[in-house]
Amino acid sequence: MMILNDFRRSMPQTMATSQAEPPVPARRGIFGAVLTLAVLGTLGGCGLFGSKPAHEPTPLTEIKQALTVKQAWTASVGKAGAYSFAPVAVGDAVFAAGANGSIVRVDAATGATTWSAKADTSITAGPGSDGETTVVATHKGDVIAFDHDGKQAWKANAGSEVLTAPLVGRGLVVVRAINNRVTAFDAGTGSVRWSYSQPVSTLTLRTGTGMTFVGDRAVVTGFPGGKLVALDANTGNPLWITPLSYPKGVTEVERVNDVTGSPVVFGRQICGASFQGRVGCVDAQTGNGLWARDFSSPNGVSQDERVVAAVNTDGAVYAFSAADGSTLWQNDKLKYRDLSAPLALGRVVVVGDKQGYLHFLSRDNGDFLARVKLSGAISAQPVLAGQTLVVQTRDGNIYGFRPE
Repeated sequence: MMILNDFRRSMPQTMATSQAEPPVPARRGIFGAVLTLAVLGTLGGCGLFGSKPAHEPTPLTEIKQALTVKQAWTASVGKAGAYSFAPVAVGDAVFAAGANGSIVRVDAATGATTWSAKADTSITAGPGSDGETTVVATHKGDVIAFDHDGKQAWKANAGSEVLTAPLVGRGLVVVRAINNRVTAFDAGTGSVRWSYSQPVSTLTLRTGTGMTFVGDRAVVTGFPGGKLVALDANTGNPLWITPLSYPKGVTEVERVNDVTGSPVVFGRQICGASFQGRVGCVDAQTGNGLWARDFSSPNGVSQDERVVAAVNTDGAVYAFSAADGSTLWQNDKLKYRDLSAPLALGRVVVVGDKQGYLHFLSRDNGDFLARVKLSGAISAQPVLAGQTLVVQTRDGNIYGFRPE
C-alpha cells in the first residue's frame, strides 16, 4: 500500500530550533553560477558543463598537511566528454567507464586492469555493477550489460536518454531515464520485470539522480518536486512517497526543486538533498521524516554514523548532525570551485574540484587536513574500494589513494 507522507507533519517538534538555517544560494548553477535547465524533449546532447561562471574560483591558500595521502596506483579509461562518470566499488574491485564506451574492471589493491570492454556506441551513463553484471547506458536509452568476464551479455532499451548510472543487484538492473521512468530489467536476460514513472516536469536539472537499494525490499530514488520514492524491488509499486522539500517561488525557474545525487542509506536512515530545497533524512522503512534543513545542493550527500556531509550550490561544504540535522560546521574556503559530491570517510570528508584538487577536511571541524593535485577536473564523488580511496577525473584517469 502506498503511503504519501507529508514531511512537515512528520518532522519532530525539536526541529524548530533557534539555530540559524544555512543560507540557500538562489538559482545558482551546477558547474558555475548559471542554473543549467533543460526543457524535456529539446535537451539535445549538451551536458552540465561549459556554462560561463559568474564568479572566479576561490583561490586556494597554503595548508599544513596534517594527513599523509599516498597514491597507490593509477589507471585510465575514456574521457567523460559532456557527461559525468563515477567509479563504482564492489568489494575490492572498481568499475569505471568513459563516454567513448570504454569500461574497465580494476583491482583496487594493485590498480591492475583485470578486464576491459568496449560498448558498440558512445555512452552517457554508467557503470553500474554488482561484480557479476556491469551495465552502461546511452543517449538513445540503450542499456548494455556485460558479464563477469567483460563480454556483452544483452542489450535492452529504457525508452529515453539515460544520465544516471544503472543500479545493479538483487537479480535486477534498474535504469532511470531522463523522462522520470524507472525500469527494472532481469540481470540475467535483460527482460523487463517492472517499470514506474512520474509526470515529466517542464523544467528540470539536466543531471543524473541516483538510486539505492534498501535491503532486499526497496529501490529508493528522488524525483523533481523534491520527492523521495521507495519502490518495491519485486513489483515496482511505490511503498512510500515522501516530500523531502517543496517548490518555492513564483517563476518556474525559482520552483525547480529536483532531488540531486543519490539517496544514501545508513542504518535505518535515508538521507538526501535537493536543489533550491532541503537536506534531510527519513526513516528507511516508513518514509517518515526525521529532520530537514533548508539547503540547496547540486550533487547530493554522504553520511556516516555521525555526520551528513553536503556541498551547497556556492561550493561551501557543510556537515550536519546525522541525529538531528544541526549544523556541526561549514567550510566556505572552496566556494565557486565546482565541487564534487563529498565522501564521509573515517575522520575525513573528501571532496574534489574542477581544477583537479582533492581536498581532505576534518570530519570533526571542517579544517583542511590534506590536499592532492590530480590531472583533470574532478566532478564525480570519490568512492572507497576495500582500503583504497578511488577517484576518477574527467579526462579519464583513475587514481587509488591510501590515506595514512
